Formats: sequence, C-alpha cells, structure tokens
Amino acid sequence: MSLLERILASKRVEIEALKSLDEEPATVRRGVLDVARILRRAPGEPLRLLAEIKRRSPSAGELTNATDVGPRAEAYARGGASLISVLCDAPFFGGSWDDVTRVRTCVDHVAREVPVLAKEYVLDEVQLDRARAKGADAVLLIVRIVSPARLRELHDAARARDLQPLVEVTDEKELAVALDCGARIIGVNARDLDTLAMDAARAARVLAAIPADRVRIHLSGVKSEDDVRAIARGPVDAVLVGETLMRAVDPEPLVRRLVAAGA
Repeated sequence: MSLLERILASKRVEIEALKSLDEEPATVRRGVLDVARILRRAPGEPLRLLAEIKRRSPSAGELTNATDVGPRAEAYARGGASLISVLCDAPFFGGSWDDVTRVRTCVDHVAREVPVLAKEYVLDEVQLDRARAKGADAVLLIVRIVSPARLRELHDAARARDLQPLVEVTDEKELAVALDCGARIIGVNARDLDTLAMDAARAARVLAAIPADRVRIHLSGVKSEDDVRAIARGPVDAVLVGETLMRAVDPEPLVRRLVAAGA
C-alpha cells in the first residue's frame, strides 16, 4: 500500500468519526475574504507567499518541537505572507483542526486580510463543514484522490460554504479536470503524491498551461530565495513554502527575505 493509500484509508476512518459526533464545533469564522483576489499577482507585482504550518511530514520527519502554532502564524503574517496554510491531518503530519482555529485567531491580531487554508485530504462534505467552523477561508481539494464528478461536487459544496477551493493538480490531465470543475485557484504540486518524487520541470510546464485568468500556485520543493526568484520569472501568482519555514526558530526574517525574492 502506497503512502497516499494509507493516508486515504486513515482519512476514511476519521470521516466516519466526524459524522458520529453529536455536536458541531462552534463557528469562529468572520467576514468572507476574496482569496483569489488576495493571491492574484498583477503585472509588476511580487509573487505571493503561502507560508505553511506543518509539524512533520512523511518524507522529512519532525520539523519543529514547538507545540503552539499561533506565534509562528503571527510571524508569518508580520513577515508578509499572503496566506497561511495549515495541515489538518494528525497521523501523518501532526496537525489538527484546532490548529486552524488557533492560527485564525492569532493571525487576525496581526493582519485582517491574511486568509487561512485548511490543507486536508478532503473526501467528504463533513470535512468542509469542519473547515468552515474552525475558521478556514479556503480549503485544499486534490484532483488525484477523487473522481472528476466527486471533485465537482466538493468544489461546489465548498463554495456554498464560503470556502474558496484551492484545487491541486500534478499533470496536464489533472489540470483539465480542475478547469472543467470551474477551479479559480489552481496549485501545481511538484511532488508526486504516490512516489514522493520531485519534478520541478513538470510543475513549470503545467503551471504554464494554466489560463491567465486563474490563480496559479507552485506547491512543494521550494527551499531558498533562489528557488523563489526562479519561480517568480514564470507565469505564477504564488508559491507555497513549508518545511524550510518550519525549521526556522524565528521564521519572520526568512519570510521577509522570501517575499523580497518574489519581487
């Protein structure tokens, strides 16, 4: 069984547990943000930075010893991040839905227009309900893990809940599925979810194929300012940085340097 298959098997068990809960969590959402507008890069503007909260990863292991994600999210926002991505999965990434709420609350003290993305393996609407209640503005939808028809259902269900979907693809075939469901925000993962192999050339090729009227995001594999500068030369609106930021004891100066590199 591949890593992705193990993650999805775990997620199906988690979904059934969510459905069995007697009470829904209290909603901490505030006004709806236009995530696509915030992430869109106009000509001459710098690349937008998506800074990620991720305690560990299957490929890199433990990334931080910090237990409170709030101060790190505040540092990301102060440094100029345009969006904070929060891993929600516990068994494989050490995250939780409560991390979304903690990040939402702390970021709002620093900047009112920094969206929070619930980064999860979404298979069911109950996860969308949880994301909305916990304070997310956007939610990740992964083309590879659902059928095209199911992707459209989840995409529409997210929009109905005032959650803006970030639809993740890896190749041109998946990009066609994302475009067919009406995705406005499309992320291209440079890492293959099945093999964990990185392919920056493939990611650049797929990003170049995304229509200019969509928000185009480079996902995975970005480790340095030079990486950001290289990506900024292409037809890209935003870039996600995770592991490099999580390893920094004080991430704010690094966030500032990465934002500057995107200019």
